[in-house]
Amino acid sequence: QVQLVESGGGMVQPGGSLRLSCVASESSYIFYLMGWYRQAPGKQRELVATIASDGAIDYADSVKGRFTISRNGAANAIDLQMNSLNMEDTAVYYCNTYQFWGQGTQVTVSS
Repeated sequence: QVQLVESGGGMVQPGGSLRLSCVASESSYIFYLMGWYRQAPGKQRELVATIASDGAIDYADSVKGRFTISRNGAANAIDLQMNSLNMEDTAVYYCNTYQFWGQGTQVTVSS
């Protein structure tokens, strides 16, 4: 069983920035694909960004140019740098790899 632990959520004003981090409990091999998803109240969970071990990256259109996903150097650890946040980014953000999900971290954008 792989555990994913997220950190870095919080509350920020519109236009602000936050950085999320996720670390997997498994480090003996590299997961091919890791990513971030989010779920806003009353909405379905949606893809935010994914990163493959070969460096391939995919972003949702709504976050392109504002969010940056990266591997932070440790095995099976990723970050999500979120800039120019707006109220539509308010959601619980989940780290994912294969069938495994983190517990989620709340991001709230509010003035």
